[in-house]
Amino acid sequence: MKTKTLKQNKVNVVTLGCSKNLVDSEVLMGQLRANDFDVTHESSKNDASIVIINTCGFIDNAKQESIETILHYAKQKEKGKIDRLIVTGCLSERYKPDLEKEITNVDAYFGTRDLPLLLKTLGADYKHELIGERLLTTPRHFAYLKISEGCDRPCSFCAIPLMRGKHISRPMEELVAEAKTLAKNGTKELLLIAQDSTYYGLDIYKDRKLGDLLIALSDVEGIEWIRLHYAFPSGFPEDVLDVMRERENICKYIDIPLQHISDNMLKSMRRGTTEAKTYELIDMFRTKVPGIALRTTLIAGYPGETEEDHQAMLRFVEKARFDRLGIFNYSHEENTHAYGLEDDVPDEVKQERAEAVMAVQQGISEDINSLKVGQTFKVLFDRKEGDYFVGRTEFDSPEVDNEVLVSAKDTYVRIGDFAHVKITSTAAFDLYGEIVNK
Repeated sequence: MKTKTLKQNKVNVVTLGCSKNLVDSEVLMGQLRANDFDVTHESSKNDASIVIINTCGFIDNAKQESIETILHYAKQKEKGKIDRLIVTGCLSERYKPDLEKEITNVDAYFGTRDLPLLLKTLGADYKHELIGERLLTTPRHFAYLKISEGCDRPCSFCAIPLMRGKHISRPMEELVAEAKTLAKNGTKELLLIAQDSTYYGLDIYKDRKLGDLLIALSDVEGIEWIRLHYAFPSGFPEDVLDVMRERENICKYIDIPLQHISDNMLKSMRRGTTEAKTYELIDMFRTKVPGIALRTTLIAGYPGETEEDHQAMLRFVEKARFDRLGIFNYSHEENTHAYGLEDDVPDEVKQERAEAVMAVQQGISEDINSLKVGQTFKVLFDRKEGDYFVGRTEFDSPEVDNEVLVSAKDTYVRIGDFAHVKITSTAAFDLYGEIVNK
């Protein structure tokens, strides 16, 4: 029996996982809106008759969160608080038969490339003319721009190809058109994302075209920052660095997941690189683009990782001195190449090793930040939080990197605007400053 009146044409989309999933949800919502649905994203009002969950299936914790979210809304459906429940995304792509068997109170499960079928289930049409148009879930001044889908890399630990398929680049003209649409609607910063951004263009242009894409996007009027994420270290196209150095609106920032430094770990991970080549790549980045901020991601506790391998990683972090760093505990994923190896590093050891790496990184971050006191940076302000306006420099991406805090008691800045900020004090992961005229 229904406990409340539901809006019959209202859809609440719930997104789990990464920024690539977020873009998929935004595209889905754009299509629904064009089909005259009332659409919300992660609404707390609980007045939608339809809930669509866009799931993540990347590692154990993400899978568990997705399952718990599905179960939560399945109970809501049993109680009559929603009419229809649809599940899509990576977990659904990877485990659809199991999910259909175990959680039967879901109306339909769809994979990562089933958007037209999902819409058809709701009585909606997939509108091809809307390609590139979507409902942003981020503040309108920044937006993620997915330049490709899928991945052709053979990394042993990664289940992404199982869920996202082979690499498919989006045509350059389509991306430029989307960037222009975003810019007209107030977007000032583009965050380029993909499973592997450095592979861009190889499938459709038979050559790596990331540098050319950056040039084309940097010419879009209104786009003041372009930020590059998820670059793969093997085969990195050097011309990207030339473009980054020459174009003012391309942030001197690269997010490049390196995963490990030990040669035996890199070989087992099937990363296509070595310790020596990794150091050469980092040196090239810093030589070609002075002042560049490097962000990386590492894995703790991969099968066979010895204490010696762990110590090598600690020495690497100390020597490389990354501006930003994250680390994941290894997750043993079915149907990956590494699943055939023994998951022989205990969970508590994985956690201890990850914490040791982050302790080293925290000291490095504190050192790097302390050198910024007295310097002035261009800052894009994202929000007001408590007594502070909160923004970022060109060296910081949303959610994962440093933030700049300016007292809201002493000054005013409009959200989505740039301002010059002189840094007055720092912490490990925050900068404090005051707005200055420049």
